[in-house]
Amino acid sequence: MRRTVFGAEHVTFRATVRAFIEAEVVPSFTRWFDDGLVPREFYYRLGELGILGLEVPVEYGGSGIDSYLHRAVLSEEIARAAVSFGGSSAHVSRCLPLLKDLATEAQRARWLPGFVTGETMFALAVAEPGTGMEAAGMRTTAPLSLDRTQYLLNGSKTFVTGGVHADRVIVCARTAPPRADDPTYGLSLLVVNTDAPGFRVGRALDTLGRKVSDTAELTFTDVRVPVTDRLGIADLGLNHLAAQLPHERLGIAVGAYAQAKAAIRFACLHTAQRSPATAFQTTKFELAACRAELDAIEAMVDRALHAHDRGELTAADAASVKLFCTETAGRIIDRSLQLHGGFGYLADSPIARLYADHRIDRIQAGTSEVLRTVIAADMGL
Repeated sequence: MRRTVFGAEHVTFRATVRAFIEAEVVPSFTRWFDDGLVPREFYYRLGELGILGLEVPVEYGGSGIDSYLHRAVLSEEIARAAVSFGGSSAHVSRCLPLLKDLATEAQRARWLPGFVTGETMFALAVAEPGTGMEAAGMRTTAPLSLDRTQYLLNGSKTFVTGGVHADRVIVCARTAPPRADDPTYGLSLLVVNTDAPGFRVGRALDTLGRKVSDTAELTFTDVRVPVTDRLGIADLGLNHLAAQLPHERLGIAVGAYAQAKAAIRFACLHTAQRSPATAFQTTKFELAACRAELDAIEAMVDRALHAHDRGELTAADAASVKLFCTETAGRIIDRSLQLHGGFGYLADSPIARLYADHRIDRIQAGTSEVLRTVIAADMGL
């Protein structure tokens, strides 16, 4: 079936991105993979190409695109080559929506021009050692100073994508006690300068997949954050984060589709090269079954992309698309790896990278179990 979600401008953008990846990313990716992160200079290159500023308003140096479709094309092309753009994924997909929705005009003027060029890379720090994303257990604190001009930040965060290279980190910290009927109250979002005294990057985390995502632990010891660097309304930070979940879950679903599509591509290439493997009926049937499941994911993703651009993607919709796409993609990628035989078990093979990279998709931004709860609630169950 012919896809109708993309237009001529997306076809042109796809060709540009694919050429860039093949010329400048693929030749260097093995080294980046071994190092565990991309070079800091790579983000400047993404800025030059306009990739970091696709959805940033024109007045701040961006392209002002009010659609997720270009970002979807980018996800597909990155997965197609089984590479990664490092921590820029969090910079764009998790931090930019918060900045666009919550930043004041003065904050946008300070932060977004550097965001577009790659001079100011952002990361988001919410999870904590031992408690994860649980609001009730969040121990990072940031009480107001007596003169109410700054917050004093203390604590630690973990699983921070882009944490090593970040210039600014959006930190979720407790700025007031929780309410008896609302444990999420009292959490605020503070935009912390990584050059501030007391800010320290801890160990880089050795994750199963996404080896170049620059995932790190961060600690804060009496870090002073000006009140003017608070993002959004004081003490309602978790509400702000929750409002971004449909967007974030759509992005993960799009990425899962892209990875599944790439996995089938690699499986077809591998089996074709190992003739007469493709002559086996079982191999053909397995690839055909994967293709049929991919078609189902594609239809759901495209419908969700249309809904998102119309402003109609609900929280339950996003939960449903993420649940279905990540679970189905997991099966497709696993079966595609199986068709590689022992070659699929080599850590540096494209299919193995896809297999490891995808596994977090059923965990981040709401586990599959949490998503089922959201969908059930929407059903009145």
